[in-house]
Amino acid sequence: MTAGGTIVSPRPGRQLNVCHAGSVQAAFSALEEEFMKQHPEIEVKDVSGGSVALARRMAEGVQPCDVYAAADYLDIDLLLKPAALADYTIVFAKGRMVLAYLATDPLTRGIAAAGDFSPPASIPKAAHDWYRVLLEPGARVAGSHPFLDPAGYRAHMIFQLAQTFYGVPNLYNSLMEHYAVLPAVGGAGAANGPTLGRDFNFQFTYEHSAAEAAKNNPAYRYLALPDHIDLSTEVNNRYYAKAAVTIPAVGTQGAKSPSPVSVRAARVAWGLTISAKSPNQENAVAFVNLLLGAAGTAALTAYGPAPVTPAQVSTGDYRRLPKSMQSLVTAGKVPH
Repeated sequence: MTAGGTIVSPRPGRQLNVCHAGSVQAAFSALEEEFMKQHPEIEVKDVSGGSVALARRMAEGVQPCDVYAAADYLDIDLLLKPAALADYTIVFAKGRMVLAYLATDPLTRGIAAAGDFSPPASIPKAAHDWYRVLLEPGARVAGSHPFLDPAGYRAHMIFQLAQTFYGVPNLYNSLMEHYAVLPAVGGAGAANGPTLGRDFNFQFTYEHSAAEAAKNNPAYRYLALPDHIDLSTEVNNRYYAKAAVTIPAVGTQGAKSPSPVSVRAARVAWGLTISAKSPNQENAVAFVNLLLGAAGTAALTAYGPAPVTPAQVSTGDYRRLPKSMQSLVTAGKVPH
């Protein structure tokens, strides 16, 4: 196993390239181990990274992906389907955004309302004027680049939603002045990389990722934002959609450069698909079936994000699924 994922030594026979968001690394590593026990003849290569960056590399032919799992299910609809690289989107996990910081950092004082920090049972809420703390001189909010990773564009969406929710003029621009982009390679937490509490003071991140970080650092804290801002609930999708970020589209080799894509904010939900051009369709279907079954539910429950059981697909996409997957999902309207 490597820091970037699990790479199985080459074996004679078939192979499978599993490309996924870094936010599901632990769950996918566990699932891949189980898959290899059941299919020892298959060589599995695990590739993790920013979902948008992976989609772009996949489209350009730089990175082979049989299974593609994104931190935002909309990336498949908006980036891969128009490039004829995907036929369906399966929503398999959900979560919410939280604001992380260190209790030892003096610039974070006043960010949280009263309450015990004892995850997962007790998470303090954000103070009523939490955004003002982020605007203090010297305060820095760090995150990934919105052109590479949903966590990056979701931070921008949270700033937009905060301006609408609190009715503070120019709040989005003011918060953006305090936003710093982390390097795509060797980002926060990497050796010699930017460090929370030293190089920046706050970070919007997924709750399951923050919970894991808190286990390893007694000073690590995170707080709950209002549900109209934290992108957590399906019922608020219409409200979330008031925020949007425009990112470059992906283009296949030799194709004319496509128009930029507007990504509207929606609940935090992970989506997956099998590449329409995968040469390893049978192996990919076997892996996705494992993910959508009991083994996948167990891995996601253990490591996060929370599984969507059964997984969801739109009615139109349901008809495009391999037959063996149809009994593992529910078809209906998937909010956009």
